Amino acid sequence: MATISLTFPDGNIRKCPAGVTPAEVANEISTSLGKKAISATVDGAHWDLQWPIEQDASITLHTMADDAPALELIRHDLAHIMARAVQEIWPDVKVTIGPVIQNGWYYDFDRAEPFTPEDLGAIEKKMKEIINARDPVKTEVWDRDRALAHYRENGENFKVELVEAIPEDQKIRMYWHGQWQDLCRGPHLQHTGQVPADAFKLMSVAGAYWRGDSDRPMLQRIYGVAFKNRDALKAHLTMLEEAAKRDHRRLGREMALFHLQDEAPGMVFWHPNGWTVYRALEDYMRRRLTAAGYKEIRTPQVVDRVLWEKSGHWEAYRENMFLVEVDEEGAKEKRINALKPMNCPCHVQIYNHGLKSYRDLPLRLAEFGSCHRYEPSGSMHGLMRVRGFTQDDAHIFCTEDQIEEECANFLGLLSSIYADLGFQKFDIKLSTRPEVRVGSDEIWDKAETALERAILKVRNDFEVDPGEGAFYGPKLDFKLTDAIGREWQCGTFQADFNLPDRLDAEYVGVDGKKHRPVMLHRAILGSFERFIGILIENYAGRLPFWLAPRQVVVASIVSEADDYVSEVVSALRASGLRAEADTRNEKINYKVREHSMGKVPVILAIGAREVVERTVSLRRLGENRTEALSLDAVVPLLAEEALPPDLRKAG
Repeated sequence: MATISLTFPDGNIRKCPAGVTPAEVANEISTSLGKKAISATVDGAHWDLQWPIEQDASITLHTMADDAPALELIRHDLAHIMARAVQEIWPDVKVTIGPVIQNGWYYDFDRAEPFTPEDLGAIEKKMKEIINARDPVKTEVWDRDRALAHYRENGENFKVELVEAIPEDQKIRMYWHGQWQDLCRGPHLQHTGQVPADAFKLMSVAGAYWRGDSDRPMLQRIYGVAFKNRDALKAHLTMLEEAAKRDHRRLGREMALFHLQDEAPGMVFWHPNGWTVYRALEDYMRRRLTAAGYKEIRTPQVVDRVLWEKSGHWEAYRENMFLVEVDEEGAKEKRINALKPMNCPCHVQIYNHGLKSYRDLPLRLAEFGSCHRYEPSGSMHGLMRVRGFTQDDAHIFCTEDQIEEECANFLGLLSSIYADLGFQKFDIKLSTRPEVRVGSDEIWDKAETALERAILKVRNDFEVDPGEGAFYGPKLDFKLTDAIGREWQCGTFQADFNLPDRLDAEYVGVDGKKHRPVMLHRAILGSFERFIGILIENYAGRLPFWLAPRQVVVASIVSEADDYVSEVVSALRASGLRAEADTRNEKINYKVREHSMGKVPVILAIGAREVVERTVSLRRLGENRTEALSLDAVVPLLAEEALPPDLRKAG
């Protein structure tokens, strides 16, 4: 029998017969490891303990102590266990697919009757019975004809279609626990009892078209979440409860910030309060970009398809573009235009006006660019995913030698802005060259090295995502962590060698010859709409004082105080504060409660005593105590607090 070499993470090499399984390897090392092992990584691939290893390979054995593989297996097994539970309760239900997703899994079912909350409870109960049965998990590789015959005989037409879609060179693998069987590439745990029975929960049911095609049958998708233990599940459910309290859509209504409606799907109707937040954030970003050497521009909303064809966007994004057909006077054909889905090609048009020298580079062009993209109706979610949005977009035209410095400068700017907005923690992902790309390996080497060196000037804890760069260049993606631990991808930095070439961008170099500039795409917020949604949820509506749409409400306790209330409001407004009066004939406790619900940061209460003493009673949002201050003291105090972070630092 042939012998193979298995290399372990510590460098040790073990000789084994070809076809040995990771389970056998674990048992040979020790009985305890054999019992604890759940899977292996073999030459970088996640490997079932039952799969044979036929050639020399690196190997890492995993136990439940290894979070990533353990969670993948737990969630994947639960998808199968749930599908089995459904078919044991309702044998006529047809199963389709059930992949692992973030924090859990889903499985799609073909069932005539809709699943109810009571059904989910029954499914959970049956799942726990299956887990407690500790049924062994086994796997086999079948040939295509056998698999097709099996599923046709059982009337599983969805599975037939899946088998037919598997490439000829790929194995068709079947998994069982008990008598229940499913088509699956694996890997899985070794028996159902390895799944923690108290660490999962079925969450919801939603509709989903088969294969994502609206012309195909509508299925029912059951979502579940799962973790390694009950405490982790409890923490996740608590986080979800907190997230629900922070839902920007609910807070948007309570704070009168914005609304959406069916007549303009995915388009935001900004109310005065919401537009105040938007403008405050925009003004802040404009000051920061100006200070960083960016020149602000404005480009058209509607652009002829000719430009989108030249840039390559027509081919890549046409399905997501809003088209506008115009009957031009005297033209034989209608002119086809598109609402711009992005700003990049238009920025190149501005760059191309006038001859550029190497002395003009880097040239940083910024635009708060209004863009439109057709998003499927089912994917839209409040401010987080819309069809009409504004990017804090900018493009830096530079030489290859300037990439590193521009990237480092951008990282410093991004870090400072995120800190100003309350986000101290963010992660960086470096996506490197994909298989299909433009540009030479030499250029890619230079760009990737420049981005990596730039990151290292700021921090050394970044993730590399091999092969996930754009076809035109490597990129950096930035993920914020909010107050309850959720990650949001916002910023991006991309090196583009393609678009300047397609759109004939040039500069005259030191040698007097014409060269192509590198185009650096970058954004910090991503879009104003989505970032404002993130801010609302991060702060649970209690926005920083400088961003709050209604900063101060001056409320009367008695009607005799109305004139003094007006005087206080005028003084606050004269100092740049967003202040308003509340002189309604209501009790002060009612007013405080109402304005607290509206997330007003400061309430100044004024009664007869305050009028006489020319003071105010200051109450801050979330605090029960009040503070008596003179009018002369409170105005400069609040005016200082209301300064945006950049102006406060400058002062």
